[in-house]
Amino acid sequence: MNALQSPSHKSNPLGTNLIWLLMGVLLVRLVSLALYPLMDTTEARYGEMARLMAETGNWLTPQFDYGVPFWGKPPLQNWMSASFIELFANNEFFLRLPHFIVGVLSLALVVKFAKRFSINGLTVAIIYATTTVFYVCLGTVMTDMGLLLGLTLAFIGFYLAWQGEYFWGYAGFAGLAIGLMAKGPVVIAIFGIGVSLWMLWAVGPINMWRELWQKVPLLSGLTLMLSLVLPWYVMAEQATPGFIQYFIVGEHWSRFVDSGWKGDLYGTAHDEARGTIWMYFAVACLPWSFFLPRGLYRLYQNNSGANTEVSQQNKGFDSFTKFLICWMISPMVLFTLAGNILPAYVLPAAPALALLIAYAWKGDVIRRFVTIATSIPLLLMVVVGVLNTGVSKEKSDKWLLEQRLYDLPVYYWLQQPFSSRYYSEGKAVVVNDEEQLIRLQNTPYYIVVTQTQLTKYDSFATCKLEVETKKKVLMLCGES
Repeated sequence: MNALQSPSHKSNPLGTNLIWLLMGVLLVRLVSLALYPLMDTTEARYGEMARLMAETGNWLTPQFDYGVPFWGKPPLQNWMSASFIELFANNEFFLRLPHFIVGVLSLALVVKFAKRFSINGLTVAIIYATTTVFYVCLGTVMTDMGLLLGLTLAFIGFYLAWQGEYFWGYAGFAGLAIGLMAKGPVVIAIFGIGVSLWMLWAVGPINMWRELWQKVPLLSGLTLMLSLVLPWYVMAEQATPGFIQYFIVGEHWSRFVDSGWKGDLYGTAHDEARGTIWMYFAVACLPWSFFLPRGLYRLYQNNSGANTEVSQQNKGFDSFTKFLICWMISPMVLFTLAGNILPAYVLPAAPALALLIAYAWKGDVIRRFVTIATSIPLLLMVVVGVLNTGVSKEKSDKWLLEQRLYDLPVYYWLQQPFSSRYYSEGKAVVVNDEEQLIRLQNTPYYIVVTQTQLTKYDSFATCKLEVETKKKVLMLCGES
């Protein structure tokens, strides 16, 4: 018998192929980190804030601009990217790399958790890695990947502590500390909703508080969490008084209850229809959200998650399934009545979704899933290709600024995107009135003007158009 046909090799090819698939999925995402510019607004904003942190050496207070504190989020994402700028280089790849690493850490944590409940780790890893919202955010310069790692550790630590592994309770509180340094008290809200719903559903309102006290290190865990985060919060308030008021009351209350909140210092608020977060979940978690109804039905029919015949009285969700459901829906429950939302807000649901799907089909071979999983990195490659055909010129000012032939000052008329700050290394500045232009007329300089502005103002009539996109033009002015 040929060695390739021997029984010892019959069961290996699928597992080997899945390993290669997972490695390929992650490798494609890793390589892609260097293949497109930082896009406005989110990535370019946090990329520029990280650059500012590395340049100024101010690691305590994130800065929105030189000397302007950023009170919107804690500094974890800035620490991550700024550290890699210091260690390696200031470019898109190294800005994004620490966020990719954090995403891979969350994936490894979920796989380890899955194996404790006899769920195939490769299955979970592939489903999780190819969930659209995770794959897109993996390596994106934003606050959400740190929040994801913190919440994943918090939920896993809590559940394992409840199962008798007391030490994991401390890991759960450390996860909450990570979330508090990544995005703030929202981590407590999402986690609290998830575990409260599960305790009410699976344990019952009578016993849950007594068991919570017995199984989770509440006092010592809270002490650990606070000792990890309070020093920075106190020092941040001392460095820039007003931070706590804006961050806690403004960002976590006013922004939540008032979609048109006028106090937002750093951007325009979104105002989506209430309940839109559930639509975001269904779309952002494709392709695997498509399998969720069938997976839940399988789990309800057989609470072990296996595909076997069971009697009518054994139907229903087991405690583990209930926990995963409550974990998964917790961010959507929180943001159901909020209008100021973004698709990335559903990201904390992705680990639980992957675990649920893998748990539902844990007794089956997942050959049918392989083609679906392969499509996600292929779609990313297509998107990156499209971006590099010129689409990115409209989303980032990198290309526009690279077209300058001379090392001259760069100005922006009336408004300036974050990508221009990053790619000019903070040298491009805004000109707000025509008197400033008059003062500049005796020296050569570049100015970026929108196509609409160009038709409204006569001040640029003597300037030479260098290059243009659909929305903007780069002009050379003040030449003698």
